[in-house]
Amino acid sequence: MGHSVALAIFLGMLTQSSFGEEDSRIVGTWRLLSYVVEVQATGEKLAVMGERPSGYVTFLPEGRVFFMLTGEGRKPAKTDHERAELLDTLVAYTGVYSVGGEIWTTSVDVAWNPEWVGTKQARSFKLEGDRLDVSTPWRIMPNWSDKGMTRSIISFERSK
Repeated sequence: MGHSVALAIFLGMLTQSSFGEEDSRIVGTWRLLSYVVEVQATGEKLAVMGERPSGYVTFLPEGRVFFMLTGEGRKPAKTDHERAELLDTLVAYTGVYSVGGEIWTTSVDVAWNPEWVGTKQARSFKLEGDRLDVSTPWRIMPNWSDKGMTRSIISFERSK
């Protein structure tokens, strides 16, 4: 067994043993309802993924999360330029997560954008019944870096 495989198994065991009851509040699959970006400089709020984006986030009880969020109206690309543009309406990543209070943090190990691999992505959340409202810290998001500092405001509903 290679060192990286052994390390991954060891880290997985650590995650399982440290996964607490507080983390279980968000365990499950959540369907994307809305994705809005707020521009820090102007206060403008933009529906960058359209009025009806699609996607899911799944939080496993073992402490891994998977995100696949896509913009409204995506169509198959015919050119390299169109394929590149599709990246602007995609957010996809996975990693090990932990919850502390009203914040979860994901240690990203695979992502649609290589800049995120190896980073920690923190998200504030509010859970009310079957609704999960999420906001990111202010940052420059790779998908719309031309907007400068932004934060994403995202809503999900528990998938049944």
